[in-house]
Amino acid sequence: MTDTPNYFGPSDAALQAAVDVSRETLGGGSDTPIAQAAAAAVLVASGRVADQLPRPMQTRILTISNQKGGVGKTTTTVNLAAGLAFQGLRVLVIDLDPQGNASTALGMPHHDEVDSIYEVLLEDMPLAQAVQKVEQIPNLYGVPATLDLAGAELELVSLVARENRLKRAIETYLAQSTDRFDFVLIDCPPSLGLLTVNALVAATEVLIPIQCEYYALEGLGQLVRNVEKIQEYLNPNIFISTILLTMYDGRTRLSAQVAQEVRDFFGERVLPTAIPRSVRVSEAPSFQQTVLTYDPGSTGAQSYLQAARELALQA
Repeated sequence: MTDTPNYFGPSDAALQAAVDVSRETLGGGSDTPIAQAAAAAVLVASGRVADQLPRPMQTRILTISNQKGGVGKTTTTVNLAAGLAFQGLRVLVIDLDPQGNASTALGMPHHDEVDSIYEVLLEDMPLAQAVQKVEQIPNLYGVPATLDLAGAELELVSLVARENRLKRAIETYLAQSTDRFDFVLIDCPPSLGLLTVNALVAATEVLIPIQCEYYALEGLGQLVRNVEKIQEYLNPNIFISTILLTMYDGRTRLSAQVAQEVRDFFGERVLPTAIPRSVRVSEAPSFQQTVLTYDPGSTGAQSYLQAARELALQA
């Protein structure tokens, strides 16, 4: 049998044996895709997926943004967050989309009575008061969005320093945290309103998920120009650091063409791993889970784990 990667320390002999057994039983004694999936399932179930990723020198704050809907923006946010957390990093997800889909996928309560990002932005509530621990996933925390956020675009207009309210809240929270976060991921609505502007002002990096279809390319130029405007007028530190290809279908020439065009334009900023179309990835939110806890052996889960690793190891 092919040697199993050393995911564990010396005290984890029983867990290492479970991985070996899963590969031997389901993989016929070899490193087949089925065996790899079985091993991944055991690892995720244990809460320890692989060698711990190195912690960044300081907290990386990323806005996951794309003005086009349906490109896998929220799915990318929650699954990358889970992938980073399972690999030893401390992660905070801020749901800035009034639909609250990231809150649902992470299993966070987000009804009217819950302290949420709305109170942080509009009522100056400390961010710490709205942070929730995400069950089932170690090292992962979140700030939910409630339906109240739907009216925030209009309510923010009359406030002083309206573009900087999220930035101030995050900076204050991180400065006061006894155990620092490695990543803060902000899930944005699919529009360039004041909520998205707040996210872009608060972050230092932009991660753009791009669906591997022709229409996904049409709004890409405008998104890049919008980021450049934010950089010029509101946040000189913001830049597009990462591109993630989503909904990739290796059976079609179109997916390959779109992927190549994106790689030609953005170069090394495109993560090597593309996220395939996956029923499991789509199903997971209906069970209030990420795909990594819903079906850790699936191709979607393994792809997001690898993409999270690539994100963390970016130069």
